[in-house]
Amino acid sequence: MKTNKPLFINIFFIIILSLLGGMLFLFIILPILSIILNTNIKDYLSALKDKEVISSILLTFKTGLLSTLIGSLLGIPLAYLISRELIPFDKLISAIIDIPILIPHSAAGIALLTIFSKHSPIQRFFGINFIGTEAGIIIGMMYVSLSFLVNSAKIGFSSYPREYEEIAASLGHSSSSIFFRISLPLAMSAIKKGMIMMWARGISEFGAVIILTYNPQIAPVLIYTRYESFGLRYARPVAALLILITLGIFIILNSMKNGEHNA
Repeated sequence: MKTNKPLFINIFFIIILSLLGGMLFLFIILPILSIILNTNIKDYLSALKDKEVISSILLTFKTGLLSTLIGSLLGIPLAYLISRELIPFDKLISAIIDIPILIPHSAAGIALLTIFSKHSPIQRFFGINFIGTEAGIIIGMMYVSLSFLVNSAKIGFSSYPREYEEIAASLGHSSSSIFFRISLPLAMSAIKKGMIMMWARGISEFGAVIILTYNPQIAPVLIYTRYESFGLRYARPVAALLILITLGIFIILNSMKNGEHNA
């Protein structure tokens, strides 16, 4: 019977790696299990009946979805240009896109505030108030999470031979036709993964969003506010409920993506 295990790996080395990996796995999973299991049914039901909690969670998912859709509209074309080296300074631009991952997100919020504040040129140009509104939540989420989408889309566009596009061009297809009928479908699996990661990262954002929009409150801000004002007892049910709902949506989205991949 054939096996995928490398023949040169001995059992003791596997045990050592498993112990190290197991410690990391427990480090990730134990806090999640702890908060879910230590929250009783009564507290879950109370959180579900709390209009402020439900409104906050719905706002979080709504703005997370909008930031992902806007980010995809802007990020996918840029990822294609970078992956195909169709623009100057593509490597520099690619590096700059990763900057929001590196800087503290509260600092990112302050930086965004300097250009999206009231009476700023951008505010006057768009005619939108970004401070203390859903628009502020969206740009905060998008700024800190867009890197995940762009990087995943770049991997998707680089995962197939360029010859596919060159053959289509030699057959008379236009650049737009090649992009929408060949490039985009071939990269779609990686793009969907990037969209899921961008959405997940966006709805978990706190630092940048609270600087731009304290009210209306998304779920991470509400959890922090309740913890600061009333302590762990009042913050834990909201946090546990948000974790459960987010995990459920994340599992469904991944299952749909994997189902399409296996079809």
